[in-house]
Amino acid sequence: MLGGIALAVVAALLFNNSLTQAPPQNPNNASSQIPYSELLSNVRQDRVTKIDIFDNGRTGVVSMRDPINGTPSRFRVNLLAGDQAFYPLLRDKNVDITIYPPNNSGALMGLLQTLLLPILLLAGLFFLLRRSGGGAGGPGQAMSFGKSKARFQMDAKTGIKFDDVAGIDEAKVELQEVVQFLKKPERFTAVGAKIPKGVLLVGPPGTGKTLLAKAIAGEAGVPFFSISGSEFVEMFVGVGASRVRDLFKKAKENAPCIIFIDEIDAVGRSRGAGIGGGNDEREQTLNQLLVEMDGFEGNAGVIVIAATNRPDVLDAAIMRPGRFDRQVTVDRPDFKGRLEILKVHARNKKLLPDVSLERVARRTPGYSGADLSNVLNESAILAARRRLEAISFKEIDDAIDRISTGLVRPPLVDGKKKRLIAYHEVGHALVGTLLAEGDPLSKVTIIPRGGGTGGFAQFYPSEEMIDSGMYSRSWIMARIITALGGRAAEEIVFGEDEVTVGASSDIQNVARLAKDMVTRFGMSDLGPISLTGQGSEVFLGRDLMSRSECSEEVAQQVDHQIREIVEFCHSEAKRLLSENRDLLDRLVDLLIDKETLEGQEFRDIVAQKIPLTERHKNASAITA
Repeated sequence: MLGGIALAVVAALLFNNSLTQAPPQNPNNASSQIPYSELLSNVRQDRVTKIDIFDNGRTGVVSMRDPINGTPSRFRVNLLAGDQAFYPLLRDKNVDITIYPPNNSGALMGLLQTLLLPILLLAGLFFLLRRSGGGAGGPGQAMSFGKSKARFQMDAKTGIKFDDVAGIDEAKVELQEVVQFLKKPERFTAVGAKIPKGVLLVGPPGTGKTLLAKAIAGEAGVPFFSISGSEFVEMFVGVGASRVRDLFKKAKENAPCIIFIDEIDAVGRSRGAGIGGGNDEREQTLNQLLVEMDGFEGNAGVIVIAATNRPDVLDAAIMRPGRFDRQVTVDRPDFKGRLEILKVHARNKKLLPDVSLERVARRTPGYSGADLSNVLNESAILAARRRLEAISFKEIDDAIDRISTGLVRPPLVDGKKKRLIAYHEVGHALVGTLLAEGDPLSKVTIIPRGGGTGGFAQFYPSEEMIDSGMYSRSWIMARIITALGGRAAEEIVFGEDEVTVGASSDIQNVARLAKDMVTRFGMSDLGPISLTGQGSEVFLGRDLMSRSECSEEVAQQVDHQIREIVEFCHSEAKRLLSENRDLLDRLVDLLIDKETLEGQEFRDIVAQKIPLTERHKNASAITA
């Protein structure tokens, strides 16, 4: 574009230069001016040899000979345009007459200066549009705002097959049927089955929804269109709907084929949502998508696969059968799934023989496929940084700690602060270990981490409870008591006046769990009632403001129940630590010396003093 503008400027300058060049003779070149009467006298005396006439006969330049020595000279004279006898007199005296056309350079320059800026702007716009359209299809695509931006592959060679996708076997089975629909549709149509028009992949971030779509593309061997939901919507009204029409037109021309829309919630949110209504452009795009998927004409042979982690915000019309006939949940993997995922990502990693992927899988409950991939990648980076030839379990363990709690900071030097943090973290670890319903301890450390963490006590969440989602009252109470163990240890050892803000995040978690017990789970004296509103977010357009789900009297009872639960758990944490003060001090001294205690080592020390039966008594106390 800049090159075209530069050429236009150079051409204008050259044209300007050609117009401003002087003609062969110029009236300003005369040495002096004489009156018109003197000119007539000199013509009659045969002194005038030549006359050049300019400005339509109004100005003349006269060449004359001196009567004494015959020296030629030039004079300027203003002519009388109405003198009828002037030109016959010149012809009678054989005076050479030259008439020059009028010089219009001034008018042309004014016109050029007026038109120069619009010409340059139009030229720049032309080159800009040509350049923007050239990448997609040449100069003919300059105004292709409404064309689909979907990436098209006639044979999608993603390099990913279903064998490369692990940990989500149920979703793979569902999607393998979709591949069979595309490869051998006659097997299903022979018994009257209709090919599904859409499959919606739903799940938390990082669980492998996009990876599954790549595997479908690699397995199906049919044309594959991929696009993000945000690419439909532009600043121009109607562009999104036009792109949807163009996308489905191309897909129908290449049927059977697959259209993959990633993050469909960007365009498929509920219509009329939010304060002041929805985005008209986005709603037009959604309406066009609904029509193309299951409208009057239909889209035979085109299967739409979409992915989202926000199914709650999608419009009801797009969720119904006939548009997305199947909803496949891609959830976080269980232990077996995590093990399979780790095996896939460990194929190109150099691991020492003592590295047990089963141990890593048990160490990472609740991790998604992306999290597990990141763990192995971070461990490989740590091994390279430490100049190791292979990855050991220490690098994997450090990578997990780095991802979950942040980077390691320089160790503490201040003895008082170090001891306070040690009591806080051992308070968590000891209370959690004394409770039989508590999660097993993974490690406790006072090595500072990023984000202001002075140390941490890490527990293994219960695998069965996470997979089933069946959280018991005793388990939740044990989590609350464990969370308050750090604050309780500070109060017992250092006194109420020396309590720090280190327990702020613990208190927030305690408040959330206690509130859920009362208002969601029915685990209080109020009975099995739910007092939380569902779907009251403003952006969904269902409510402008959140409504209270209970009266003021019931709200006071809720506050009272939450306070009772927290106070009981706090007193239980203080009781457990007070009864085992000598064990608390011993563990703190050991932790200050070693800075990190593994879970099994910690449990062995506790078991030497407190048998398992005593821990069961503690568990029965909190469920009473």
